Amino acid sequence: MSLSPVPPSPTVTLANGVEMPQIALGTWPMKGQEAARAVASALEIGYRHIDTAEAYENEDGVGEGLRASGVPREQVFVTTKFQRQWHGRESVRTACEGNLRRLGLDYIDLLLIHWPNPQQGRFVEAFEGLLALLEAGQVRAVGVSNFKVHHLAPLFERGLVPHVNQIQLDPYHRRPDLEALHRERGIVTEAWSPLGRAGAMLADPAITAIAARHGRTPGQVVLRWQLQHGFAAAPKSADPQRQRENLDLSGFTLDVAEMAVLDGLDRPDAEMLDADVFGH
Repeated sequence: MSLSPVPPSPTVTLANGVEMPQIALGTWPMKGQEAARAVASALEIGYRHIDTAEAYENEDGVGEGLRASGVPREQVFVTTKFQRQWHGRESVRTACEGNLRRLGLDYIDLLLIHWPNPQQGRFVEAFEGLLALLEAGQVRAVGVSNFKVHHLAPLFERGLVPHVNQIQLDPYHRRPDLEALHRERGIVTEAWSPLGRAGAMLADPAITAIAARHGRTPGQVVLRWQLQHGFAAAPKSADPQRQRENLDLSGFTLDVAEMAVLDGLDRPDAEMLDADVFGH
């Protein structure tokens, strides 16, 4: 049985004027038919932003789900990413052609450098390649993912500013240095795994207490926190009911004290992926 749709996600305006829905459906690690069903379900519920990547090996399934949904292409914002072998001015075009072919699309709304891979030292060239795609109309917006402050600095030195930086960010993983820099430079902050990893964060008594007060789920509280900070977020779920919950964020607001409680949950995490040494 299909679920009734919910109000669409609010949008955030990128520096070039493109409107991006703040809540996206994350699709890792779904593949094939699971990805296709999840995307079609999410679009039926009301999602209008789908997040995928070359590395997820599911762009074909995502594209199938987009077509199966019947939602007009121009109403769906599609984000994807490319890997380190394409870091180069000309190679990025080849990467984008692969993304488009697998998705079955003729343009991408947001294309991201997935990881900086600083050991290669070619992410500046890769971003210059992205700008050429933007100028050619193959993409509507460009950005990066998992870039730290010192990865962004060489871009800024050349007058290059991403529209989006997608990073690990949730109440347990605050990124104050990046949050401040993004605000200063007009970069939209987007969170991957915005509900944490392995579910431990959603059982935190501070979060469950706020959820109980509002009659909402812990996940909805965390996503509402993301929205009120102005972040975009890409929660993953293949379950239609959970997808609906993750999008159904209107009708309640966290007050100043509740936001402060969530802001104060940051903690060290030795297992947090480090973009200086990890990447693909």
